[in-house]
Amino acid sequence: MSYFKKYPHVLIIIVAALGYFVDIYDLILFNVVKKESLEQIMTFTDASERKNTGIFLFNMQMTGMLIGGILWGIWGDKRGRLSVLFGSIMLYSVANIANAFVTDVSTYAIVRIIAGIGLAGELGAGITLVAETMSKENRGYGTMIIVTFGALGAVVAAMVGAEGHIVGKWLGSIFGTPFANWQVAYIIGGVLGLLLLLLRVGTIESGMFKSMQDKEISRGDIRILFNNKERFFKYLNCILIGVPIWYIIGLLVANSQELFAVDLQIKGQVINGKALMFAYLGLSFGDLISGILSQLLRSRKKVVYLYLIFTTILMFYFLFVMKGSSAEHYYFVSFLLGTASGYWAIFVTIASEQFGTNIRSTVTNTVPNFVRGSVPIITGLFGFFTAILASNIYSALFVGLICVTLAVWANYRSKETFAKDLNYLETM
Repeated sequence: MSYFKKYPHVLIIIVAALGYFVDIYDLILFNVVKKESLEQIMTFTDASERKNTGIFLFNMQMTGMLIGGILWGIWGDKRGRLSVLFGSIMLYSVANIANAFVTDVSTYAIVRIIAGIGLAGELGAGITLVAETMSKENRGYGTMIIVTFGALGAVVAAMVGAEGHIVGKWLGSIFGTPFANWQVAYIIGGVLGLLLLLLRVGTIESGMFKSMQDKEISRGDIRILFNNKERFFKYLNCILIGVPIWYIIGLLVANSQELFAVDLQIKGQVINGKALMFAYLGLSFGDLISGILSQLLRSRKKVVYLYLIFTTILMFYFLFVMKGSSAEHYYFVSFLLGTASGYWAIFVTIASEQFGTNIRSTVTNTVPNFVRGSVPIITGLFGFFTAILASNIYSALFVGLICVTLAVWANYRSKETFAKDLNYLETM
């Protein structure tokens, strides 16, 4: 423990990285086990009914994340970053365990909202703590480690979602009750999160936050972001920069099995969970590279430009060159798409570095969750263009070009924040 006292940011990075690992595990897990879980708790008349129910539940989760992003962000600026970090972990862990025992869609929806609220706080709190406790020249390494390791949670979610029956048999022998594959997956996620709470001992609060606690200033007041035109557009730019990441994950990869593998006439079976697993492996690798590049180039903006170019090239390759490929090649391209999306760490760091200490938690929590919440807008645009063009491929292209163009514009308008001093306040 003496080492952690000397270097307190190391323990913060460990806790935040492990917390984000479980965060991503749960975020992806629903898409991995939704078919199995829904088929067990209710009877469907046709596949479209099950699909619509799955979409409804996912939207409930995303609604929870939008609500949670605001609530946790404000709480972090008013009460401290550390309380958000552990409070969010506790909430989504308990919700995960509860999710294993739902018996109807209504309860499933309520639990997904609660889980979404919990999932919304962990990343923002972790990034804010790291940004405010590490040196301004090296904090990019801290955020890189958090997101790189955390993204691997999706890989574990896919593996557990496929092999959870092994643990289920063991639990069944203990409790005398059979546990389905999907129930085991949720229980494991909840237990992992609760175990993380043991690491609360030794973690410290941000010095920048503590230094402003006794000052008569407005903290966590979301009006600060909207009462000034320059600040509002700076906030909007932070959101737009990250939208292409969830265009790739939330539209192209998440709809592999039902849409794109079919339209591209992929030879062999493509499974959503496996495609997401490879995409998140790529995302983890991409975040590692983007973090290193950002430190070497001493720039956040240059790295974002590079990744947006990579994203555009791969988008065209995926939509127009992949036709008739094998499932194995499809998974490899999913990995590359994830790699091209691997500027999540840089994107969240940019958001954290753009604003003062009294509103930083609010920004860092709401921005990534608003980006995640853009998925319904992206899929809605996709549906709109599909109705007009009668083509999933060209609809996906147009939506992708819109997302990338807005991100390039937003990055151009944003200020470079590498090694920026963050010890300042925003005024009303």
